[in-house]
Amino acid sequence: MDGHGGRRTRAEQDAMTVEIGYALVSAAFAAAVTFGAVGGPALLFDLPALLAAALPRVGGTLAAVVFVARVVSVLVRFRRGPQPGRTAPGS
Repeated sequence: MDGHGGRRTRAEQDAMTVEIGYALVSAAFAAAVTFGAVGGPALLFDLPALLAAALPRVGGTLAAVVFVARVVSVLVRFRRGPQPGRTAPGS
């Protein structure tokens, strides 16, 4: 709904589709960077067994949390609409 009780226009539907795609792609990127930063050293270096097993698990868990947080933050910001004082959506 558009907040006025009516149906969404095609432009609003398209904008929502683009925003969902952006949220998913940017969240996947952020999650991959998080996993690489935390779990990557276990794959690149010869670490003690406990650390080598723990880092990828912690990295995967943090990556999942970052993914969900990014998707939610992008979609909540989109739903709120334009913010006063911003000249462009990315600013």
